[in-house]
Amino acid sequence: MTDVPRLAGVHHLKLPVSDLERSREWYRSRLGYEVEIEFVEQGRLMGVAMRHPAGGPGLALRLDPDRAKAAAGFDYFSIGVPGKDEIEALAEHLTALGETHAGVHYATIGWILPEVHDPDGHAVRFYTVQHHTDLGDEPLVVHDPRETAERRERELAQEREREREREQQTESH
Repeated sequence: MTDVPRLAGVHHLKLPVSDLERSREWYRSRLGYEVEIEFVEQGRLMGVAMRHPAGGPGLALRLDPDRAKAAAGFDYFSIGVPGKDEIEALAEHLTALGETHAGVHYATIGWILPEVHDPDGHAVRFYTVQHHTDLGDEPLVVHDPRETAERRERELAQEREREREREQQTESH
């Protein structure tokens, strides 16, 4: 295709929230976001645009309780994390702050940290930019993605265990 429009990544993500101050504080205290712009309409703060000091995508929060309730539970986006070490550190950071999540898992092409929820119940996922699987020129077809990733994660754990056992046997000889 020769007439592909030129794009520059995601400009920002926008979420409806039921309590703007509560959500602003959650994204600040959990992920380090800082308010860059405040949107005041008819004397009332209705939204904020936030930036991330370490490379995260721009994030906008808009006061809209009805839409926030309707959007709860769905994962509209995944925030990129450089690699496996960083996503594991993020999981530890969130745990230390009392946030529940499903832990870091092997996923289709990288590692994922799912089941983090903001105060409105939006599912906030994190996915590594570093891949463990190379993508070719043709689309990768994944059947039953969750089951496939869980099976591969179990296989990798078994491989690591066998490697540890071999190392222990070598050390004891």
